[in-house]
Amino acid sequence: MTTTLDVTPISTDRYELGEGPLWDPERQRLLWVDILAGKVFAGRLEPFEVTDTWSFDDLATAVAVAADGSLLVAERETLTRVDLAGGRTPVARVLPAGCGSRLNDGAVDPSGRFLVGSMALDGRTGEEVLVRLENGDCTTLDDDLTLSNGLAWTPDGYGLYSIDSVAQAVRVRDYPDGERNDLLTITGGLPDGMCTDRDGNLWIAVHGGGRVECRSPGGTLFGVIELPAPRPTSVAFAGPGLDILVITTATEGMSPDDLAAHPDSGRIFTARVGVTGLPTPYWNPAL
Repeated sequence: MTTTLDVTPISTDRYELGEGPLWDPERQRLLWVDILAGKVFAGRLEPFEVTDTWSFDDLATAVAVAADGSLLVAERETLTRVDLAGGRTPVARVLPAGCGSRLNDGAVDPSGRFLVGSMALDGRTGEEVLVRLENGDCTTLDDDLTLSNGLAWTPDGYGLYSIDSVAQAVRVRDYPDGERNDLLTITGGLPDGMCTDRDGNLWIAVHGGGRVECRSPGGTLFGVIELPAPRPTSVAFAGPGLDILVITTATEGMSPDDLAAHPDSGRIFTARVGVTGLPTPYWNPAL
């Protein structure tokens, strides 16, 4: 038997493709991106307030934060570091220029290394990658994906969950170098962003399904958060106690009628789900 959980919208602004929520405990701030607007945001959670915005010429697909507060931002094909004064330094080129793909979701592993995947923009399938940034170079973990998306680790750090959205697959492997296996298939929408809680359960945003699913480490459905926005994109535990689930959503691709029927689309939501999340590791620029 599954449990249905309540959700509350907290942002006034609506984001075209809100994504990648991330809690920075040292500075008690929430970070997130609007991919298509090319913007990274930071703000307070309670009460919700946007405090900083960084704009990029093209896309901003994911963000990570270092212990000193500097940022690592995934752009269309490259990774860029943003220092505390706002200065920007190229870190790595992940995709060849003009390759017909763009970077997508990313996350920091338990050792402080950044992982990021790609998605095709030209109809190709089965050629997208998931890579790990190591010493300025990219180590390829997968090169046969349709749309690389959410990443999450087991509480002990020795298991990696990854999502291939178009394949509707949530996969698992021993980390850092184990064989990848299918864990479960999501229906009624596409699995998108994902995080884990302290008990090892998975929280999965189902894009197009208007919900977040809570799944056991083995894939059993435990709970559902129904949203008044059909396109949730990602999830993260936030707040001083890591007991607030933050959910980003999108308006991308919605018609005027869809938006009128779902006026909260694109907003950020929170839910009290009765469990706490895992601390997000800081990105380590030295690795």
